[in-house]
Amino acid sequence: MSAIGSLVFCTDCGNLLDGSTGDEKAVLICGVCGASNKDTSSKVVVTRSKPSAFPSSLRAKRSEVQTLGEEDMQTEATIRQPCEKCGREEVKYYTLQLRSADEGSTVFYTCECGHKYDLPSSMPQPLFADTV
Repeated sequence: MSAIGSLVFCTDCGNLLDGSTGDEKAVLICGVCGASNKDTSSKVVVTRSKPSAFPSSLRAKRSEVQTLGEEDMQTEATIRQPCEKCGREEVKYYTLQLRSADEGSTVFYTCECGHKYDLPSSMPQPLFADTV
């Protein structure tokens, strides 16, 4: 008898046997060839393998992958738009999805003077701003 997971197959003809209960004392009769088979579906098979058993070009390149830290990621971009408070021509901005997915993201601006603001979605915003 052969078992794959909880499936039990007849060792004589390979037919899938019905009525498996996981009871080791149960005998399953093959509907095709009539052979008697023990129910082995209760057996647990655990296999282990080492990564070296499956060589991979990606695994070999893993050491070449650069790891980025929080300080390496740029979360804000710069846009040429005057600050509401000091009039500086460039401010940093980032976006957040605060409303439902079918509505636009909210754009938040931060100036070097410390002023932080967002523009209401009803205000005209530059479509293609020059980013620096």
